[in-house]
Amino acid sequence: MRATTLSLALLALCACTPRGDQQAAVDATADAAPATDAAPTSTHAFNDAIDAGDFAEHVKQLASDEFGGRGPGTPSEEKTVEYIKAQFARIGLQPGNGSDWFQTVPMVETTADEASASMVATVGGVTQALKFGTDMVIGTRTGQAQVDIKDSPLVFIGYGVDAPEQQWNDYAGIDVKGKTVVMLVNDPGFHAGDAKLFDGKRMTYYGRWTYKFEEAARKGAAAALIIHDTEGASYGWDVVKNSWSGPQYDLPAKDDPAPRVPAQGWITGEAATALFKAAGQDLAKLRAAANKRGFKPVPLDASLSLALKSTSVEKASRNVVGLLPGSETPDEAIVYMAHWDHLGTHDGETGDNIYNGAVDNATGVAAIMEIAESFRKAKVPPKRSILFLAVTLEESGLLGSKYYVAHPVIPLDKTVAVFNLDALSPVGKARDITVVGKGSSQLEDLLKPLLDAQKRKPVGETNTAAGYYFRSDHFNFAKAGVPSLYLDSGTDLLEGGQAAGDAAGKDYTDNRYHKAGDHFDAATWKLDGIIQDLEVVTTLGTTLANDGQWPNWYAGNPFKAARDAMRPVAPESAPPAGK
Repeated sequence: MRATTLSLALLALCACTPRGDQQAAVDATADAAPATDAAPTSTHAFNDAIDAGDFAEHVKQLASDEFGGRGPGTPSEEKTVEYIKAQFARIGLQPGNGSDWFQTVPMVETTADEASASMVATVGGVTQALKFGTDMVIGTRTGQAQVDIKDSPLVFIGYGVDAPEQQWNDYAGIDVKGKTVVMLVNDPGFHAGDAKLFDGKRMTYYGRWTYKFEEAARKGAAAALIIHDTEGASYGWDVVKNSWSGPQYDLPAKDDPAPRVPAQGWITGEAATALFKAAGQDLAKLRAAANKRGFKPVPLDASLSLALKSTSVEKASRNVVGLLPGSETPDEAIVYMAHWDHLGTHDGETGDNIYNGAVDNATGVAAIMEIAESFRKAKVPPKRSILFLAVTLEESGLLGSKYYVAHPVIPLDKTVAVFNLDALSPVGKARDITVVGKGSSQLEDLLKPLLDAQKRKPVGETNTAAGYYFRSDHFNFAKAGVPSLYLDSGTDLLEGGQAAGDAAGKDYTDNRYHKAGDHFDAATWKLDGIIQDLEVVTTLGTTLANDGQWPNWYAGNPFKAARDAMRPVAPESAPPAGK
């Protein structure tokens, strides 16, 4: 919505008036400001309570072709953030970043010239060319226009993990400066099937590709390649290819000073197997060796050369922030969060090239809008503030939430809890609800009686190997110490049970996740389960907004120390260990 003279005056008034007058001013702003062409409007009549029809309307709008796949830094972003802002204003929230609805997130957009990108392995004087998209994907986060690496020695580095607390160092005894490290996805416990290694089948942060590239940079590698396998990554090569094609986004180095490897990417399992065989190595045997303590890096009798041209442009994206001020302790807040971005439009692809992202994550954005409407229209306003945060650049490495955590509009020591909603499944009601990273915080203790009332139970994620806990925006809050709950749809469906839920999840991953087919489908989507989930998380937030509790992480959780440092607790009030 464009700001008129009247609306600017009213926003100024909001900063210095008590809640009742302040909210009336925001309501008047919503009525007075005309809609911009960049923000499609809706003639839908929204209800005060959480409603399936309202939810569907938001998803339909955000996932329409008109929004172009919601790519950050594109005209689609303008449509998206203006739509969210307009809905926040219509609901009656106030701008959450002072007098502004937006928090600007600086970013560097880097687009590789895929047609000219080359990667050549040399083994015994014989070269093997690897094709972008078919055999490998490659990119740079350094901002360099040209990356040239010539005859870099290849080293198989196992899982690329240096974890002192696990007594594990895949880099032991070797200097990889100037070399290209090749490593496995996930972490040792997964492929070994050994519950005593790391967390067994449950991925740790060391299994995430983001960690692996960061560690390679810290060790001074010239390039880093992860060998893809569908089981270890929990998604197929097409997901990797789609995610690494087109513009890639990063925070500027001044905002994210972590070291960056000059070139990083993935190689298919088939290409890696052939390369290792040519170098006289058996990848399957090396994988088995890497699963055991005491593994030593294996230099390959091979080298890698690559040339990568990229165009980098400094841009900015935006988080959208809406606030419902608390009536008694407005400086304390509960955060409801979802990421608005998706993969945009892939101009070089034939056929349907708009990655609409209906499930991922128009559902989450629709969810926080529905929750906001429910809170705003409640008869009794919450005592604590409720912050609604639609973040950008999640698909690029959780960058919007990372920036927010570094620049919070509500201090983190005053942030009571975070509820993250990401990729809700429109498959109907379930007997359970998925708590991703189950066993983490006291928020789960508060959740359980609410689920009992619905005759449901909390369960951990089915695919623990996927590392979902580290793949969504709550993780940045968790690392900073703020108790965070990441809820996902249940899988034991009332219609069809666990088998139906598992089949639906597999169907989505195989056919729509990070693909152009992630569309809204009114004919097949069953929203009653999502609505039930939203009612639970809204009630949980209402409880925290009014009872003054400060939930913490369970004893032994790695994020508890950060919370205790910002909010010291007496020994007798320390939370119990998770079950």
